[in-house]
Amino acid sequence: MTERLRVHVDPDKCQGHARCKALAPELFELDEYGNAHEAGDGIVPPGLEDKAWLAKSNCPEIAIDVIEE
Repeated sequence: MTERLRVHVDPDKCQGHARCKALAPELFELDEYGNAHEAGDGIVPPGLEDKAWLAKSNCPEIAIDVIEE
């Protein structure tokens, strides 16, 4: 069985830098204040795994988790 990934943004840590949205617009959305949250249920579609890890590693607030399920 292949593991799937899920992204999650901690709303208490996100400060609205929006690097995740710039790097992986398919995986993140911004609210009216510019703070990020995961798109939909946070499941990372096949082929976008590298973008999930890239967004996590570029978050200056360490607000993004990539969860292996």
